[in-house]
Amino acid sequence: MPGRICIIGVGLIGGSFARALKAANACREIVGAGRNEAQLVRAQELGVIDAYALDVAEAARGADVVVLAVPVGSTEGVVRQLAPVLGPNTILTDVGSTKASVVAAVERALGTLPPRFVPGHPIAGTEKSGVEASFAELFQQRRVILTPLSHTDPEATATVRRLWELAGAEVVEMDVQHHDEVLAATSHLPHLLAFALVDTLARMEERREIFRFAAGGFRDFTRVASSDPQMWHDICLANRDALLDLLATYQADLDRLAAAVREGRGEVLLETFRRAKAARDRFTESG
Repeated sequence: MPGRICIIGVGLIGGSFARALKAANACREIVGAGRNEAQLVRAQELGVIDAYALDVAEAARGADVVVLAVPVGSTEGVVRQLAPVLGPNTILTDVGSTKASVVAAVERALGTLPPRFVPGHPIAGTEKSGVEASFAELFQQRRVILTPLSHTDPEATATVRRLWELAGAEVVEMDVQHHDEVLAATSHLPHLLAFALVDTLARMEERREIFRFAAGGFRDFTRVASSDPQMWHDICLANRDALLDLLATYQADLDRLAAAVREGRGEVLLETFRRAKAARDRFTESG
């Protein structure tokens, strides 16, 4: 297992990964990096990391594994800074919610895709952000998707897989394009819809009364609208093609439901609701 791990971006995901690795005694030292020194100081105070540096190259120098836990839109710039210290044996991985954009960003930054680059994405999180929100159990019984490329070193993939397993996750592999299509449907579209609904209601004149009477269902549906806006801005733009395809399908279904309400076609509504309930029940039962 690696001796030194560098985590760039010690927030909810990066911080939780660091905590989980420490709890599992998975490495000798964890070094953090980022732009917010107060957050890094706090991370060190909390025992999430052992040391930190504001300069990402300095933080990553000598690391066996470098983990990019930054917004996907920042990937290229960060990897350009890392380039001088990424040795032939350094494993580079990430936690980004889109994979095609991250792969392309790494290739632009380095001029090639190193064989020890292992793209990854933990399917875990909360609507909170920052190192204070991190906790070691975040990845317990959650899935992590790795999307190794055709030339990715199997040993590097095995090392990254083992680290996530030590953090408590179930690791699966799929190709980059399939990952982005699946996540557009299961994560990116729901976040976009939640942000849009809350924004629509907030701009209505009677918004105070609307939110005053919002109950648990509204909170559940819109919980993810409390997520980091910059992160989701980056994700939506990075996965725009898959997201636009899904939005077109969803818009057509909304138009169909609007027509059913307008025309009083209750059978269409009931069929849709029953079908959705059955699908949702199967999902929750399978866990």
